[in-house]
Amino acid sequence: MKDKLVLLGLFLGLFFVACDDVEEDPNPPSPVVPKTTVITPDFDAQMAYDFIQKQVDFGPRVPGSQAHRDCGNWLVEQLKAYGAEVLTQEAQVMAYDGTYLPMKNIIAQYQPDNKRRILLYAHWDTRPFADKDSVRTKEPIDGANDGGSGVGVLLEVARQIQQKQPDYGIDIIFFDTEDYGRPEWLPADGDPSDWCLGSQYWARNRHKPNYRAKFGVLLDMVGAKDAVFNREGTSVALAPGVVDKVWKTAQTLGYDTLFVDEVTGQTIDDNYFVNMGAGIPSANIVHYHVSGPRPMGYGFFHHTHADNMSIIDTTVLKAVGQTVMEVIYQE
Repeated sequence: MKDKLVLLGLFLGLFFVACDDVEEDPNPPSPVVPKTTVITPDFDAQMAYDFIQKQVDFGPRVPGSQAHRDCGNWLVEQLKAYGAEVLTQEAQVMAYDGTYLPMKNIIAQYQPDNKRRILLYAHWDTRPFADKDSVRTKEPIDGANDGGSGVGVLLEVARQIQQKQPDYGIDIIFFDTEDYGRPEWLPADGDPSDWCLGSQYWARNRHKPNYRAKFGVLLDMVGAKDAVFNREGTSVALAPGVVDKVWKTAQTLGYDTLFVDEVTGQTIDDNYFVNMGAGIPSANIVHYHVSGPRPMGYGFFHHTHADNMSIIDTTVLKAVGQTVMEVIYQE
């Protein structure tokens, strides 16, 4: 028993000596902090639909019309009601035929002092003539999808941002006078500057000096029942990383039948001028067929009187809106 106690004593002595010889690490590793899981809010597609209906109820939002003035005022008040700091840019811009149009860009800012920013945008004006239709070609269109849908989705995004702020500051811009380009009955002149007059103006006169955003996303024609969102060619050429981010996010959410990986030809839209004029890499989510049963190009409703509320689908609005929300909240 005594021998065992001696051995035990020797063992304990050696143990404590060994412990004394261990030096503390002067630079211990930092504790691992688990990454916080950000839960993206649930996009309400019915709210987006109602926002589109409200725009259509004003009538065609042709620059210079009473409907255009009334809808513009409503958009400003709606964004303010959702907690944004709202600015407007008003100017006279020249159309394809030399006439001057009253332009009103509407800019909503969330966390305006946050230097990390994401830009979301759509156009809110509508086509002044149905130049792809076979009837009433000189009359303006409702623009439920072409104009109304992108704005409706972004109004719902604004409503969600008010309730839960993402890490990035968000700017939402509704560009004006996008759709007043040269009509089909005139010979094409190859001049893309006929279109997107509001985004061209903003690119030259940004609402803040040297304004920058990490990236931008344009929503144009994002609510029709037969929608397909191929990777738009100008976006792929100028902002491939942003396209990849948006499309992979959509596909991860299960919207791979809408967001597909075929690439369209290069088109002229607001994202072209935001990319080229302001240097903000931007992806365009736009309904454009490349293959399948329909002819290549924009949907059958494009610049016709068929662009009305009957073609708007909440399932499509949900896919686009939830994808955009996921992109901004998970950045």
